[in-house]
Amino acid sequence: MNELLVEPFELQFMRTALAATMLVAIAAGAVGVHVVLRRMAFVGHAVAHSILPGVVVAVLWGGALVFGALVAGVLAAVVIGLVSLRHRVREDTAIGVVLSGMFALGVLLMSQTGEFRDLSHILFGNILSVAPSDLWVLAIMTAVIVGLLALFHRELTVSAVDPTHAAASGVPVGLVRMGLLVLLAPTIVIGVDTVGVILMTAMLVTPAATAALLTRRLVPMMVISVGIGMVSGVTGLLVSYHVGGSSGAAIVLVATGLFAVAWVGRTLAEAVGGRTLSSRANEADAPADSGSPASPSRDRAPAR
Repeated sequence: MNELLVEPFELQFMRTALAATMLVAIAAGAVGVHVVLRRMAFVGHAVAHSILPGVVVAVLWGGALVFGALVAGVLAAVVIGLVSLRHRVREDTAIGVVLSGMFALGVLLMSQTGEFRDLSHILFGNILSVAPSDLWVLAIMTAVIVGLLALFHRELTVSAVDPTHAAASGVPVGLVRMGLLVLLAPTIVIGVDTVGVILMTAMLVTPAATAALLTRRLVPMMVISVGIGMVSGVTGLLVSYHVGGSSGAAIVLVATGLFAVAWVGRTLAEAVGGRTLSSRANEADAPADSGSPASPSRDRAPAR
């Protein structure tokens, strides 16, 4: 058991990978709850794919990958928000256009660099390549993301539950939604090295969707979502270490398995609960036992 669970983390690169995974779980788990509640999973998918051209441009210019990805992600989020702002174009249409256009631009730039294989870790992730110095950047970005969520907790909650009431109360619903769209960009950027562009959407949505099956309260949902992301990260790293597979894919598969378990458990609990309520209702409607003394009829006229 010690060889399976403890020995892998005696290696420096595994400890660094574990720390990076925990930071990604915190940011993605917290933001993902708002994404799921607002039904914005497809938006996260679009922003995740839209950072690809920014990363490639950063490589071509010799700049920081994080900065290039962040600029491209924020640009994509703002374009999606502006195009669908006044319902001239439906949001799902705007998302589809931006996603396909930005991702196609990224693939075109990758093909022109002649370094497609060297940039493939952007698509699929390579958490073992994270350097200890990168953890400071991830930690700062995670702290900023969590701090913004805490600062605007009321506005995010009210506008998600009842946008009409929120607007009547003076909450700028459109601005809050735009802010959440922009916040998706740094959240996705910090996960590029861990699970990659393609699988980062799963880290945003799957733990939060699992938590939504277990509770309806927002703060506990965020805590559970973060916890599921952490468990998925640790388990996925161990699995990938022992089988020699992709760490990002292993992490996402573990998260998907936890979602499946939660869904089955919730379905069974609802089925059992429904049967219990049905049996109680039948017992309440059942006639009295034939062996018991008959009760006097309330419709019988009183004796004179």
